[in-house]
Amino acid sequence: MPSHSSNSGGASRVRRRALLGTVVLVVLVSVAGLAAYLTRGGRASDTPASPSTSPSVVSPSASPSGSAAPHTGSRALPVPPKTSDPITFGKAAAAALWSYDTRAYSRTELRQALRGWLTTEAKYADADSVEEVVPSAVLWKEMAANGQFATAKVNEGHFPDAFTQALQEDPGAITQAYVYAVTVSGKQSIAWKGSPAGGAESRTTTLAVQCRPDHPCALVGVMPSVSP
Repeated sequence: MPSHSSNSGGASRVRRRALLGTVVLVVLVSVAGLAAYLTRGGRASDTPASPSTSPSVVSPSASPSGSAAPHTGSRALPVPPKTSDPITFGKAAAAALWSYDTRAYSRTELRQALRGWLTTEAKYADADSVEEVVPSAVLWKEMAANGQFATAKVNEGHFPDAFTQALQEDPGAITQAYVYAVTVSGKQSIAWKGSPAGGAESRTTTLAVQCRPDHPCALVGVMPSVSP
């Protein structure tokens, strides 16, 4: 879904992302791209296609292959899976972020549903990075008029190489926040009234996922760049 920016709350957004960056960098000190969280002001690496001159819309049925899929059947809002596996959760979260259905629910309802994926630990949750994945109110209205919807197919998910290496070098580094980096790749398909075939684009994103022992995983945020 297309991202949007706002000047309101800019200072708090930078502070929140600086904190998230500090947490993740405890483990990912060797991942140069993730350092952007310390001064992050926006993200464009995970921007899906949006309707332009073509009418655009409708049923998020995301099904991450080989993983516990979010409950995003036709016209359903995404619900996080109960899993302690960060890769499984990351794949489901990516599918939820790449899916939407303007025919079935409002932008406000989608935003609320996606907040339900976030960790309840406020000092780690980067709600702004998730918020930016949701189309702006103006764009959502245009999309809804055309009945636009997007579905997602996840191909694979993995820990970035640098993340794995950092954990091998210092296994205890993750025990403060239990935040994992998960890179997910797949495809987003978009359709709308008069164009049921729509179009499809490849998607790749790196997510920060928190999986504390004896607790289901939760989303921390969407990284500003992809870590292979």
